Amino acid sequence: MTVPIQRDIYPNLKLRIYTSGLRQNRMAKMLGIDEAHLSKIINGFREPSEDLRARIAELLHCDSAWLFHKVFVTEESPVMDSELRPPSK
Repeated sequence: MTVPIQRDIYPNLKLRIYTSGLRQNRMAKMLGIDEAHLSKIINGFREPSEDLRARIAELLHCDSAWLFHKVFVTEESPVMDSELRPPSK
């Protein structure tokens, strides 16, 4: 029996980390958290606290609301969570 994969991910967070050139292990050290904890946040298995969201956003020079915009994914296809769309400017 297979268990379907369903979770929220932060694609903007992944994108920003990638484009910043900052490695996850270095970022985790700068934030004072374990690299495994950061990896779980990035991959949608952990929900970061408001304080940690603010520190990550500051480190990456990004707006927290944009950075932590959620996308709900299942094994079939991603679905946008309409309640958590990024704020329009």
